[in-house]
Amino acid sequence: MSIPNPRGEREKLITALTPQLRRHLKIRAFEHGMDIQDATEHAINAWYAADGLPEVKTDGAKTWGTFLPAGEPDRFKAACSERGVTYVQGLAQALTLWLDNHPSPTTPLVAQPVIRVIVANQKGGVGKTFISSGLAQALAEGGSRVLIVDYDPQGHLTAELGFEDLMYEDDVETLMMHMDGTAKGDIRDLLVALDQERFGERLHLLPASDDAFLRDVALSKVSFSEAALERALEPLEEDYDVIIIDGPPSLGLNMDTALYYVRRRDGELADRSGVITPVWANKASHRAFRLLKSQMDDLCKKGRIQVDYLGIIVNAYDSRRGKLVQANKEQWEKSSAPGVLAVIGDLKEGREAADGEIPLLEYAPDSEHAQVMRDLAKELAV
Repeated sequence: MSIPNPRGEREKLITALTPQLRRHLKIRAFEHGMDIQDATEHAINAWYAADGLPEVKTDGAKTWGTFLPAGEPDRFKAACSERGVTYVQGLAQALTLWLDNHPSPTTPLVAQPVIRVIVANQKGGVGKTFISSGLAQALAEGGSRVLIVDYDPQGHLTAELGFEDLMYEDDVETLMMHMDGTAKGDIRDLLVALDQERFGERLHLLPASDDAFLRDVALSKVSFSEAALERALEPLEEDYDVIIIDGPPSLGLNMDTALYYVRRRDGELADRSGVITPVWANKASHRAFRLLKSQMDDLCKKGRIQVDYLGIIVNAYDSRRGKLVQANKEQWEKSSAPGVLAVIGDLKEGREAADGEIPLLEYAPDSEHAQVMRDLAKELAV
């Protein structure tokens, strides 16, 4: 596969990389004024000239791809074969060598904006709320200040965390009112805190409201509607390290505002904020993903913005459901842009926690589901 590029024809190298090494590469490349693609090219060129490199741990490596000059992917693979190492090990050695030779500059990294993530898929029932809530809990448990926004008009997140009554309060301003400019009060007045000790008062919820069902119609009357969510949440950004949006189960203006909010801002690291998509291992999820990706690409083109795809999560996977399910899961895992962040089994703890209106990490802190959320939280920790 090749693409036209201002730096010449380039071809894709698909291999795998550990999340930790990927994070280090992302940050260090930014510190040196490079993009990841160029840094990887330089790393591989230096690796060709190096001898006797030690083995690098690659446990937990996940599918990853980058574009190199035409012919370089084949050259790299041939060099790996000559040295008797896997492509994954060869790339890990090259990037580790590059990181060692390019320490962080004495000038600190420019300040980064709050991390902003939308968990998005217009297909219902794939686990958006489960992922949004679990990820927010794990980040807060780990010490981050986290705001989770229930942007789904159905309010499943608000209900599952025990705040359903807040959706129907009278004479209370709503997120939509802050988005369309009719609110008079402070948006902080809408927030509620999860009081479990493990979250250390660091996890807050912006609940859903019953006017959210009319959001697409209301946004059609708002000037520069794509930025409406950003205008509403901007006063909160300095109070948090991460803001997570539990996305709506639909496409349209409502989704555009959320995608615009998580775009890469000037000076922000690539793959820091962006989109995570939960899917199932079935064909319907592949179709839904294509629709979401198409809307995202269209918004980026028309708005001249960049929205980073942070990854896919295959949720509720059960290999016992047959060969087609296994084949669809494998098809997801072959994707490198975006790559699969995790495959989560169809376990009971998530459903039980939601039914009991208890946060997952409080209900089953030692469960496999809880540990997956902690691992995903580390993916976002930059």
